[in-house]
Amino acid sequence: MANKPTTDKVAAAATLQRGKACLRCRKRKMKCDGSKPACQQCVRAKKGDGCEYDDGKGKTRTQLLKETIAKLESRVRQLEDPSNIIPTSVMLFDPHDLTVYSGSSPDSFEDSPDSSYLSAFPTASESSASPSTPWSQLQGAASPLAPPSMQDIFFDERHSPFQASTDVSVMLLDIFAPHARQCGLEMDMEVLRQSVALPITEQRHSTFLNAIYLWACFISRPEALSQNESHYLRLSLEAMPDALHKGKYIDAIRASCLVSLYFLSTGRFPEGAYHASAAAALADQLGLGKQAENLEMLDIKSFKTDAYEADRLLAFWQVYNLDRCWSVVLEKEPVIVDSANPRKMITVPWPQEIAEYKMGHVNSVSQSPTIQAFLAGSISADGFSTAALRVKASALLSQVDRLTADWYPGMKISAQMVEDVNKLEHAIALFRSTLMPIDQLDKILSEEKHSSIVAHTIAQTAIIFLHRSFAAENPVSAEKCAQASRLCVAMIKHIGEKEFSFLDPIVGPCWSWVTDCAVSRLDALERTWPLSGTSEVIGELASLMYAMNQLSIHFPLVAPALSRVQDRLA
Repeated sequence: MANKPTTDKVAAAATLQRGKACLRCRKRKMKCDGSKPACQQCVRAKKGDGCEYDDGKGKTRTQLLKETIAKLESRVRQLEDPSNIIPTSVMLFDPHDLTVYSGSSPDSFEDSPDSSYLSAFPTASESSASPSTPWSQLQGAASPLAPPSMQDIFFDERHSPFQASTDVSVMLLDIFAPHARQCGLEMDMEVLRQSVALPITEQRHSTFLNAIYLWACFISRPEALSQNESHYLRLSLEAMPDALHKGKYIDAIRASCLVSLYFLSTGRFPEGAYHASAAAALADQLGLGKQAENLEMLDIKSFKTDAYEADRLLAFWQVYNLDRCWSVVLEKEPVIVDSANPRKMITVPWPQEIAEYKMGHVNSVSQSPTIQAFLAGSISADGFSTAALRVKASALLSQVDRLTADWYPGMKISAQMVEDVNKLEHAIALFRSTLMPIDQLDKILSEEKHSSIVAHTIAQTAIIFLHRSFAAENPVSAEKCAQASRLCVAMIKHIGEKEFSFLDPIVGPCWSWVTDCAVSRLDALERTWPLSGTSEVIGELASLMYAMNQLSIHFPLVAPALSRVQDRLA
């Protein structure tokens, strides 16, 4: 008698009427016992959620998806050719109501208006690169409007209403991972990738994840996936208050940094400046740049101590880079404070490689000044990681900009100015000696190569900032500016066409400043009599314009500076 239930199931499977098996068993030509809501074959394969029956009384999820795809394709054809649009009645809905397209249950598809399927995606007019420079213009022609991935409008019940399903999340993270460092994000991407399959309480906050998905769409330009930028930007911003309310400050800071860099890269500077300042102010308020004495303010329940400490340190240096470098671009004071006052001094150690943190090499307790000691010429044994070199480049550029902000051509040079210049030049020279030599850039791994190019470029830009005010009257300053320009051009020759898409967006403004320096040299040469040779400077400008043009394909913020130089040379 103990075997009777099993025997009955086998018999039921054997006598199951034709057409009554589930769709999965039918497709795989397996015996199905017809059990509902899920047959034993699907349960054993852990595919219970995908067990569906086509009994002719209702539509399966697959049928509903196919119908939705057909509707989207029809809508795309209408957008491509307005003459195909047939007037019809349209049900109106609240565009701010996420439940319209949250896809919480299969039944919601039958009850939702047709237009709700498109509400999660930006229209052609919404997906422009910036208010003044549409992406299609930078590409030379508008890309055809392709239907977005259908998976993006379906949300997993295990996730937040602000978050994509697991499959979509993994896909977007895989797209983003090779570009993480380029976006200033240092973290273990494999751990993050695995975490999206965990319950929502064990995942990173959706404001941070959606900011990553935003970048995954952005770096996919001009492919169809880029049409989802507005969707993920909105989700990240809408989830930000919840992150702050729940004390997920690290995720809020990292998300703000990514959103800020997105705006800055697309030339939307006011929005980028706003989010950069917000991230920096929150990091400064929490004391992330100081020893771990304010941890009680942060939510660390879901983190192991070492993992959290690593994340906290890397989050601080991420926002530090953004604050210091882009404050120079935006011509504003940086937000994060670093003064001689011990209570306002950055004392956390330099960031290390992810592998070091995974081995437990985390040390966040320090009383020594980190940045100030470096600028004074001190060398730290743990300050040579790729991430640390990027931070040092940011610190140098910011320090030079703050020192030279009030300088102008023709001003009287004081002894103090000479001392300050010599001190910073020494720090820059010391820093450059720790970088991979330019002539060896092609011998290292791609990611390290890209990071080295960025660090070198920022360092040469700092040299130009130090001497550009005096280049017209001082031959020594003029030559140092010229040498910095030549070194930047030398680096450009090591960048392959496909590698521009992996560079930190900050190189765009840097190349713009280097180009302005080269144009000033060209102007000076053209004013001399007898005429001096200008072919070398024109060659440098040609290389710089090529680089800026390649970069503008990926980061529209470069386009205005490129146009300015083109007009000058025309």
